[in-house]
Amino acid sequence: MQEFLLSTAIVALAEMGDKTQLLALLLAARYQKPVPILIAILLATLINHGVSAMVGQWVTTVLSPEILLWIVSLGFIAMAGWMLIPDELGDEDENINKWQKYGVFGATFVLFFLAEIGDKTQIATVALAARFDSIFWVTAGTTLGMMLANAPAVFIGHKLAEKLPISLIHKIGALIFLLLGVGALIQHYLL
Repeated sequence: MQEFLLSTAIVALAEMGDKTQLLALLLAARYQKPVPILIAILLATLINHGVSAMVGQWVTTVLSPEILLWIVSLGFIAMAGWMLIPDELGDEDENINKWQKYGVFGATFVLFFLAEIGDKTQIATVALAARFDSIFWVTAGTTLGMMLANAPAVFIGHKLAEKLPISLIHKIGALIFLLLGVGALIQHYLL
């Protein structure tokens, strides 16, 4: 259960102000149909994070525990730094227009899935799955964390985003990643 709760908290915090959350805001403002947007985000996240968790587990079979410890620990520490860099959406209006022919659900699914590739939350999912021995609970937790961050963005839109202390949320998320990385090394070498 620890892997589920930690995965949920980490991804919910990492997603605040992330490009995929900004994309969810943009899609909600553009289409004003929250249910198909949320279902598409849920399915895109389940697939993306499910595969990411499998990759994280696979990595544990090809790397020695010592190397894996260093990679995961340094990965969490790097994620702490990455959390402090604000994301920007770029020219997503053009991408939305490109995929609009597939409808609200199709456009949201494709755009969200593609935006999540190489994103903080995907990399966190790989690292969490490598750290914990549970594809299911990590995928469930990271997906729940993604939905906890994006559902309010879809329903409330820009009004909520402007009132959240995004900088503080990023700093808290960075601190959690840093503690995980340093804590894993301390636990291995000192305890």
